[in-house]
Amino acid sequence: MTTATVAEPRTGDARIIAQLWLVLLAAIISLFPFTIYSTFLVPISQTAQVSEALAGALRGLGGIAALVTGVLIAPWLQRWSLQKASAAALLALAIASGFLTQGSQAALIVFCAGIGAATALLTPSLLTTATAQFPNPASSARAATIVTSVQTLAAVMCAPLIGGMALVMGWQATMWVVAALALLAAGRFWFTASDQPQPPSQRLGYLEAFRSMASRIDLLALIGIAFARTAAFMGFLSFLAIHFHRSFGLDATTITLVWTLSGLSFFVGNFLAGRWAAHQAEGSQRQAWLIGGGLVTATVAVVAVYSFDQMFIALGATSIVGFSHAVVAAGVTTLIAHRSGQAKPMAFSLNAAAMSLGVFAGAGLGGVGLALAGTAGLAATFAALTALGFLGLLVYVRVAETSSPLLASRPDQPDGPQRH
Repeated sequence: MTTATVAEPRTGDARIIAQLWLVLLAAIISLFPFTIYSTFLVPISQTAQVSEALAGALRGLGGIAALVTGVLIAPWLQRWSLQKASAAALLALAIASGFLTQGSQAALIVFCAGIGAATALLTPSLLTTATAQFPNPASSARAATIVTSVQTLAAVMCAPLIGGMALVMGWQATMWVVAALALLAAGRFWFTASDQPQPPSQRLGYLEAFRSMASRIDLLALIGIAFARTAAFMGFLSFLAIHFHRSFGLDATTITLVWTLSGLSFFVGNFLAGRWAAHQAEGSQRQAWLIGGGLVTATVAVVAVYSFDQMFIALGATSIVGFSHAVVAAGVTTLIAHRSGQAKPMAFSLNAAAMSLGVFAGAGLGGVGLALAGTAGLAATFAALTALGFLGLLVYVRVAETSSPLLASRPDQPDGPQRH
């Protein structure tokens, strides 16, 4: 006599958010250090007695550190306690934040490199921790997209909050507050960690883990989509101010409203698309259609931004660009959560590394396009990068047709963090 397996019920968004409050808090805290650094770049550079150009350029060091760290630690994340890895990342973030207040060039270097490395460890740890807390695959994938949605909303909303705090206390005191919050969250992660170590028989060696990932063409295709999408979108944002200033005469204050419009559009797109994608049946191709639709819409919209002289059309197209890229991001995150199984920590880590590389590639290629052909060069560059995501999507669809996500999504259940 056989016993039917009862599927775990889906968990609503409100309950997911309530259960993941610590994960979401850590995700928000991780955005604060670089927000403070970017917002108060001028007084920070004056305190450190370096040029504003050098202080701004050092911000890129964080991206390099995130890229290198994300690739190097990816195989180890499958063997570590994810909650303790999150605690270690938050501790590093707190130390780097406090070190910045020393106000020297060395402090700036340590801060930028340290925050980049810390977030490279923290992001995949948080995403994997979130997905592992919900046995139902739809709820698991939804947890991941809620984390990314909250980060997006926090990125839009935290700048005014940080600015207000810094005006009252100064940027150094504000940075110490962030360091204290990171330490408190780190302590909570460390002392509530209850995940079981992975059985030795399931552990892969360092190089073996890379070889195993190399065989997962479906995951590599999704990571490739994430790279192309990030390069297109972050490159677009890098030159957004230049375009709206040159074409419509907007000043810096008004341009911040355009940034807010783009950020809110991204949040709405990520939240709604993540909710829909997570509840599609495993093995269906609807998420792939979602990604494809997002890529098509984003490609058309980014061309429209640079093609029309009417500002309301450019603003509408900017909003659509943000929304469409968020749809693609939600689809990719959902599919990685559904399909990666035991390789989930490594997949999320490499995905984050690919996006860090995309930030550099998008800004660099956008600069080349602007130098060669002006506004038309920007439009062509970002449209081509967005369309590049279709190559990854075609590869994914072809591979997904011959592989089962059910086999890929089950192995991580025993070795993930347990519910508190």
